[in-house]
Amino acid sequence: LIIIKKGYTVSDVIETVNLKTNNLDEFIYKFYYLFFNILNNKFIHYGDFFIGKKVSFIQFMDIITKPSNVLNKITIVEGWTQYDFQNELSKHFENFSEVEYTEILADTYYFKKNETFDQFISKLKKFKKKYISQYENSIFFQTYNTDDLLIIGSLIEKEGLDYQDKKNISSVIMNRLNKNMKLQIDATVLYALTSGSFNLNRKITFNDLKIDNPFNTYKINGLPPKPICFVGSKTLNIIMEDYKTEYLFYF
Repeated sequence: LIIIKKGYTVSDVIETVNLKTNNLDEFIYKFYYLFFNILNNKFIHYGDFFIGKKVSFIQFMDIITKPSNVLNKITIVEGWTQYDFQNELSKHFENFSEVEYTEILADTYYFKKNETFDQFISKLKKFKKKYISQYENSIFFQTYNTDDLLIIGSLIEKEGLDYQDKKNISSVIMNRLNKNMKLQIDATVLYALTSGSFNLNRKITFNDLKIDNPFNTYKINGLPPKPICFVGSKTLNIIMEDYKTEYLFYF
């Protein structure tokens, strides 16, 4: 693994990778770079690069005149809060901003070491847009919109334990919405009480269920105004399956 800093020249690169060269070799390397790379608009990139033990100088120059071949990975876990995501982002980016639950989907993403936060988030937004586009003609979108989908998904993420559990909960939520029943989901009360951190450090009481808050589904009719966590595509797939039961309650 080598690190090439912004503004490095061929001489800097030769010194960084500790190439055993004499003056003639260094002249040949610079000549190759100038006449074969720059003429083809191939310039040295900065960032981290994996270099094999047995590569020629030509192969080496081909690698470092392309974007970094080192990938980092960020996994956004289904049900994560913005606090969780910001904590993970801080491990990879010096500068980043808050990302709304409606903007991206929980998943595993790869990015180049020298990518900016804006470049990274842009890819995540495109991934979400592409995912949603495949369901544009689904039954769900005849009644609801994309924000509704993510809100319902977030409720399922916070309430469900496994795949079958989430399928049943999804059916309950849709059944109650269709009957104009209050959803009465504890996770929304917890969200309201903790301003979205979910760190209450005690059990929810009956008095908690009475608080006036736009996210308290024991008080409001229909869906809360926004999602309460990040949602994964697997959970959204469950909603799109339109799984049917006659259940109106779950425990």
